[in-house]
Amino acid sequence: MTVILVIMINSGDRPAIDAAHDLTGESCPPFEGQGPETSESAYAPHAPMRLQAETVANGPETAGEGVVVERPAARALAAGGMSAVPRPTPEAPLEAATLLPAPATATLPPATLSPGPDPAQDPVGEAVALLPALPADDPGDRYGLRLLTAAWLRSQRSDATRRGYYRDLGDWLGHCARTGLDPRAARRADIDDWSASMTVTVGGRSRPPSAATHARRLAAVSSWYTYLQSNDVTDRNPTRLVKRPSSAQIAASARKAPTLSVAETARLLDTAEGRAIELGTEAAWRDAAVVALLFYTALRVSAFTGADLADLDTEAGYRVLRYTAKGKGPDGRDYVRLDGELCRVLDAYLAVRAGRHPGRDCPPGPLLVTTPHPYDRAKRGDKRLTQRDVTNILRRQAGLAGLPAASRLSPHSGRRTVITTLLGNDVPLAKVQDLAGHADPRTTRGYDDTNHKLASSPVTDLTRILARHRTASD
Repeated sequence: MTVILVIMINSGDRPAIDAAHDLTGESCPPFEGQGPETSESAYAPHAPMRLQAETVANGPETAGEGVVVERPAARALAAGGMSAVPRPTPEAPLEAATLLPAPATATLPPATLSPGPDPAQDPVGEAVALLPALPADDPGDRYGLRLLTAAWLRSQRSDATRRGYYRDLGDWLGHCARTGLDPRAARRADIDDWSASMTVTVGGRSRPPSAATHARRLAAVSSWYTYLQSNDVTDRNPTRLVKRPSSAQIAASARKAPTLSVAETARLLDTAEGRAIELGTEAAWRDAAVVALLFYTALRVSAFTGADLADLDTEAGYRVLRYTAKGKGPDGRDYVRLDGELCRVLDAYLAVRAGRHPGRDCPPGPLLVTTPHPYDRAKRGDKRLTQRDVTNILRRQAGLAGLPAASRLSPHSGRRTVITTLLGNDVPLAKVQDLAGHADPRTTRGYDDTNHKLASSPVTDLTRILARHRTASD
């Protein structure tokens, strides 16, 4: 296997922190990128520091086994656990010693507060140290800006949120670095300036971000300032009164993700399952399960990539998948019902996967995992799928199904397709909103395609009602 590490440094611009994957052990785009609810694949236009890893492809049936660039300490800990930490060697037996009288006075070193985890063994702290515009913490200061930023990231409930907040905060701090602004002294005018100049880069071209990306960045930075306020590092949150995109604008931006018709969705599901039946491999059944989860549940991709086998459960006699939900309840947990077609594919996948383990039973772990590399025994699979893996699986299966939009599909396309299909077939808005997990029904309604809105327009109902009472047409 060939691995190439490239380091590029351009002074004066914001850093592209490819090392952000240290937060979770997986690769992710720098700063701008595909968030849980965003179909954009956007990269920072300026890249003062970029770490890139290139590796030989794993083969058509393997996903998520690419090289991950890690710091030596983090890699050692991941490989050897606590055994990788050097331990003191046993001391030689002590010889007889003569006790001496203690000095008249003893001077003790001044007490210092622990600054937190050792940065060499803390991937979150390492990633935070790469962010621009954050001054180095004073030794012994447990409330330093970098330490609090790392604590803020750790306090988030999911890996997806941590990655997204890290990228979004990095975009704001990059703006601070370019304008010579101390983020602790920022005012609303500074946030407005950043907000007006936001860009994403897609296909090598820079353009304004979608409303969803814009709102997400502001929400992330607002959360960071709120955390700093609660620790008395700053007395203001400069984002508090900044105008943000409305729910309708966010919903409209979500419509940019390609959606499939009912016929196309059925063809995609049939193709993925038919291929799994034909090949019978774990990877083929896993891919079929991924497609089924996308187009039968309306789950956000982070919900099922973050799910474990233990999250498969029953509720009131129904099979369900429990998952971490966006803004749901005190513990952030919810569940979705799993019905026949999806259960059949998911059960087949888990049965084939169990066949390569002793006792023919899947060990505890992620619900969806990578498969063993066909040529490299060091890559034994069982790593959690990432959002990028899911995107690649979806596009590959859509290509096999001959769908015109195959290369442009994203996991959000599945969510949007489910919502649009249900609304277009007269399923009540409240039921669809509950499935989608939207707090505002306007967000759910925003997914409805124009043709469905016209087909079910209440104008037709009004015409029928009035026609029963009018006499001009008699």
